[in-house]
Amino acid sequence: MSTIETAPLPSASQNFQRLSFTGTATEYFGIWIVNILLTILTLGIYSAWAKVRRNRYFYGNTVLLGRAFEYHAKGKQIFIGRLIVFAYLIVYNILLTAFPIAGLALGAVILLFFPWLIMRGLRFSARVTSYRNVHFDFTGKMGGAFVAFMAGPVMAFLSLGILAPLASRWMYRYMGNNLRYGSRAFATDPRLGPIYQTWSFSALIIVLGMLIVGVAVIANISVIVALIDNPDVISPEMNASLFLLGVVSYLAVLLSFGIATLFYRAGVRNIAWSSTVLDRGHRLKSDLSRFRYVWIAISNVVITILTLGLMRPWAAVRMARYVNEHTAIRFDGDVGEILAVVEREGTAVGAEFMEFEGLDFGF
Repeated sequence: MSTIETAPLPSASQNFQRLSFTGTATEYFGIWIVNILLTILTLGIYSAWAKVRRNRYFYGNTVLLGRAFEYHAKGKQIFIGRLIVFAYLIVYNILLTAFPIAGLALGAVILLFFPWLIMRGLRFSARVTSYRNVHFDFTGKMGGAFVAFMAGPVMAFLSLGILAPLASRWMYRYMGNNLRYGSRAFATDPRLGPIYQTWSFSALIIVLGMLIVGVAVIANISVIVALIDNPDVISPEMNASLFLLGVVSYLAVLLSFGIATLFYRAGVRNIAWSSTVLDRGHRLKSDLSRFRYVWIAISNVVITILTLGLMRPWAAVRMARYVNEHTAIRFDGDVGEILAVVEREGTAVGAEFMEFEGLDFGF
């Protein structure tokens, strides 16, 4: 689905034009179940083509101003990329077992090439995506990928998350400032202050989770002390208390970090997207409700588990619809004229892009 009949394009650009998602869970279920069955029957080989079918459905139902996005990747491109990665893993494990030093050296090599693989993956994803017959592009370099996707996460980890907002800013700036729509460039510069504000809320959730764990430990301190003093003699009551302590602690940690991550992801997305402009004048916007986003994500997981995965298509469509409805762009000028000019300029660029036979390595 690439074209949807709607009203004519608005001539004014006073308001934000929102995306919409026109797919349904029933439609996607048919695609999803066939993808699952064929992937199982082919021992995973069909998963590359399954990804293409899935993306074409979701892109083809993501609509802006009456026109849908399109996904042009081929299953063969994705399959070859995955085959290369699979072959590397086999060679790596053989060398690691037979010649540990050579295996470690090969692992170091892939770490050096990891930023390049990420950069190529982002470029591939952009170039196989189009809107109104105009393809996207990604012009980022390997050095930027290293900073955004390796140095940033390591720095955030070593600082116990305190520098995570800075890492997020590096990542969004790398992706946003190197994205192109035809010959028109995107630019983004999210401010660090607002990112730290949303980070503070997420950090508070984690602290509350740790407090729950602390209370559970204190409530069972006598059992823990008895276990340390005499580990060979544990009564059934002590066993039950320790089991309950482990379950409560695990759930508290899992939920606190999971919920905090979801809150942070939605908040940073709002900040980054709302700090992005296309061609120095057309402003993007994201206004996800963090509470609503977290509720949808968590309830999707719960329902998917309770239905043994059968409600996964419904969950995916539900999330896609919500995110699209809260993503928008405001054009600076006459929308029809702007898109007509970009479409004329983008025809040659799009053909040039499709001559590039890229590979999706799955990174």
